[in-house]
Formats: sequence, structure tokens, C-alpha cells
Amino acid sequence: MRASLIQLSVDASGTADERRDRAASLVRGRAGDDLVVLPELWTAGAWAYDDWQRDAEGLDGPTTEIMSAAAREAGTWLHAGTIVERDRDGTLYNTALLFDRTGDLRGSYRKIHRYGFDTGEATLMGGGRDVVTVPTDFGVVGLAICYDLRFPELFRGLLDAGAELVVVPAAWPAARLNHFQLLTRTRALEEQVFLLACDAAGTHGGMRQAGHSVVVDPWGTVLGEAGAGEETATVDVDMAEVARIRSELPVLRDRVLAIQAPRQR
Repeated sequence: MRASLIQLSVDASGTADERRDRAASLVRGRAGDDLVVLPELWTAGAWAYDDWQRDAEGLDGPTTEIMSAAAREAGTWLHAGTIVERDRDGTLYNTALLFDRTGDLRGSYRKIHRYGFDTGEATLMGGGRDVVTVPTDFGVVGLAICYDLRFPELFRGLLDAGAELVVVPAAWPAARLNHFQLLTRTRALEEQVFLLACDAAGTHGGMRQAGHSVVVDPWGTVLGEAGAGEETATVDVDMAEVARIRSELPVLRDRVLAIQAPRQR
């Protein structure tokens, strides 16, 4: 399967509607790909906390409408990154959206681990509770978001739910790029999955983004990596490698300690 990570530059210029139109155009340009991925909170900016209430939307909001159409027109599975979701009770969530080739919303995931250390996302947003995997025509996709990379138990839960490929939209700070590069390789290696992490570029909310979106195989080998600016990284992925590597190095069957997996949906 062919996957493209569209590393959008998110900055203070332009409106959320303009960003949606630009992202949709880029997605439509990837016709022929099997999976296209966008970064975390690219409509509002992951660090632009003051804009979240203004740009929050429901799962039936403008981002869903426009990204659904883009996925359908391109004939690709589309992980549309994440939105600031406003629930019916008013709670905000950092929520990932996965559309199929016909534009149907096939999966959504509310970020479990909220970043901020008593500020920002940690105080302004609710936390998800569900481990989410979605069957596709190229394998079972697990959903995680940015800061989740620091919590291996989520990825083990995704593995136990059948994940063969994990998609991680992110807005990782440039100052900790080395952490991003280490954690993406580690999570792919320990779960023996493909891991696709699409990071934001540019600067928003005063925070410079790391970029360097990456595709890592189940050996922990980097198959493709973007630079620091706005660009698209496209990689061909052989999903049969998951079963082959798990058979050749069957470490997962030697697990001794296990914890109860979180609820799945």
C-alpha cells in the first residue's frame, strides 16, 4: 500500500476555513494513494489555546464534511489528523478522524493522554477512554495522537486489539525532535507494527514545530522521513512484513506480564 504524510504548516495567518480548503486540495492531489495522513489540530493550531473555543466543532462539522469529500474524490483512506471536537455537553476533545475511500467516517479517537502539565490541553480538554482500531482493506489501523507516544501501555492495547499499523498525528515541538524520532521507532519496534507519524510544520501559539514526519517499519527501520518544512512524504509499505517479522522474531508470544486492556470500541 502507498501512504502519504502531508506535513502541513500551521501558523497564525489565514482562517480555519482557508486551512481546510488548502488541506482538501492537497488530499485530492494524492489520488491513487491508499492512505493519506494529516497532522494534529491543523485547523486551530495545537498550541493556539485561545482559538480552541472559536474553532471547536462537532463530528458532523465543517472539517468532517470537507475531508469526507476529499477522501471520496481521491479514492483514498484519509486520516484527517485531529480536530478540536465540542461534545454535546460542551466538553472539548482532541479527536482524530479516519475516513474510508467512499468518504464515510469509519473511526474517531479522543486523545487519552493530554499534554500540558496542568496547563493548555491538560486543563482545557477532556480525555478519551477508548482504545480504537479500524479494519481497512490493507490491515487493521490503530489510532493514537502525539503525546500518546510517551505511554507504551496504549500501544500494547492497540496491539492486543489487532493493530498492524498505527497512525499518529502530532504537533511535536522542534526543541524535542530527538524524543519524537526515538519514540516513533521504539513504538513500532516493540509492537512490531508499521508506525506512521505525521507532524506539523511551522510555528503557532509561539511554538516551533518539529516536522520530520516519519514512516517506521516493524523492525524499527525508518522507511521515509520529511524535513522541517511543509512537504509530503510518500512511502510504499508492504503490510505482509508485519506477519513475517512477527514470525521471524516472535517476541510478542513471550510476554509474561500483562495488564487489563482499556475498553475497546
